[in-house]
Amino acid sequence: MIKTVILIFIITFLSSLKADENNKELIESAIQNQFRKKENISRDIFRNPLETLMFFGIRRDMKILEVVPGRGWYTEILANYMKNTDNFYVAKYNEPPFAVEIINKIQNEFDTYFSENEKNFGSVQQVFINDRFEIESDRKFDMILTFRNSHNWLGIEKGEQIYRSIYKNLKKGGILGVVQHRANETMESNFGKGYVKESFLIKFIEEQGFKFVEKSEINSNPKDLKNYEKGVWTLPPTFRLGEKDKSKFIEIGESDRMTLKFKK
Repeated sequence: MIKTVILIFIITFLSSLKADENNKELIESAIQNQFRKKENISRDIFRNPLETLMFFGIRRDMKILEVVPGRGWYTEILANYMKNTDNFYVAKYNEPPFAVEIINKIQNEFDTYFSENEKNFGSVQQVFINDRFEIESDRKFDMILTFRNSHNWLGIEKGEQIYRSIYKNLKKGGILGVVQHRANETMESNFGKGYVKESFLIKFIEEQGFKFVEKSEINSNPKDLKNYEKGVWTLPPTFRLGEKDKSKFIEIGESDRMTLKFKK
């Protein structure tokens, strides 16, 4: 009896390892897909998509939502990974709450690009964020991801609304994955110039109902001094100061980032 139980455990364990390895290969394939923009591929060294998505525990049988995908850096990977599953969605602003002209331009370019390249990336289904910062969807998601957006929501005092809506749209047991520019804990305010204190953001998201699971240093960058005139946008890929000290900022690389996992 004991031998049978041990044998079943071993088989189950080995099957799990095999499934994890197969999933890793699928993520790697999506990251390496030939249709990604070259300028996006060049950011992989800073954004570590394989390690990040493995940390969050993404799988193709999940229903996935990416909140505010911007220009689609992660969407190129996620859409390809989720291709032919009918399980991948993005949430966009119905009416941009700030920088209206810029956000409209980015969202329109996003729509055009992924519509024209559907055969390469697969279908990118959309839901919308209304002016109350509620995600308008009749679906429940297994995983919701958001990359480098929290500082914007906090800056316009909409953080509580969007994270409560994310909570509402997750299935029980669902995972929220967050990547965000990280401020030093010694900073006077909890957030500013694109950076947010890690301790503050963890507590803030927990206050919206989530349980903090774990964090990772996958996307950390100790070279980031976080004391720039133009904030995080001084660093690549934005280079807000133009050519001024550009070589120095290239050497620093992209921002120091926290990578956080929560559970409903």
